[in-house]
Amino acid sequence: MGISVLMSIYKKEKPEYFRETMESILAQTRQPEEIVLIEDGTLTPELDAVIEEYQKRCSNLKVYPHKENQMLGRALAEGVTLCSYELIARMDTDDVMMPKRLEQQYAYMQQHPEISVCGGFIREFNDEGTYERIKRMPRLMEDILPYARYRNPLNHMTVMFRKQDVLNAGNYRHFPYLEDYDLWSRMLAKGCAFYNLPEILVKARTSEALYERRGGAAYFRQYRQLRKEQHTLGLTSGKEYATGCILSFGMTMQPSFLRKLTYQKVLRK
Repeated sequence: MGISVLMSIYKKEKPEYFRETMESILAQTRQPEEIVLIEDGTLTPELDAVIEEYQKRCSNLKVYPHKENQMLGRALAEGVTLCSYELIARMDTDDVMMPKRLEQQYAYMQQHPEISVCGGFIREFNDEGTYERIKRMPRLMEDILPYARYRNPLNHMTVMFRKQDVLNAGNYRHFPYLEDYDLWSRMLAKGCAFYNLPEILVKARTSEALYERRGGAAYFRQYRQLRKEQHTLGLTSGKEYATGCILSFGMTMQPSFLRKLTYQKVLRK
């Protein structure tokens, strides 16, 4: 059973970040059979140059360009269908894989065919070197399922999933800001099993812009829609639906500096 690494890249990505990502993939103790890169819209000449460099170095790098930006959900949905292998490892183009990430997840998925998605912990960091924190997730389904009623149960950039299980749940779809949480909710409703390895699998880059993006009325509207769909799917009771909406409102509508504090001091514990 082979591994496809799936990424989507956008024009605002920094070339040096993407280079770090690619080098971390090339340094894996278990190499993927293919790397699928969706170009979500026209890129900068600098990004094009870095991608061309790695195409020359990596015969397994497959690049699919698009002139128009289709946004992450649609880009990943296309990417899943283009992946040649049943095991797909998601990765963001500004993060860094730990050297044994693919080896550890591949071994676990081989040993546990009942698991549809395997994630893990991340170590968040910033470029200034002033912030570093581990984001842990619940390991077992008995903890993942209740956690998922209120919060995203997986670190998206760490997941390895079975292609057919994702397709059976309807694949990624256009759901701005919450593409992954939406997919996990639909998979859980279909009875799919998840597991989070108690290991740091990815170093995830963070910045002030992250906390700004995760707030505002548009972000809350998406969360409210997700809460509705979770309730319709039978994942949440009426009380849990209402509680989830209240918590989402509080998180998204508070000032950015308070949101940052909440993420760093409360949600990352």
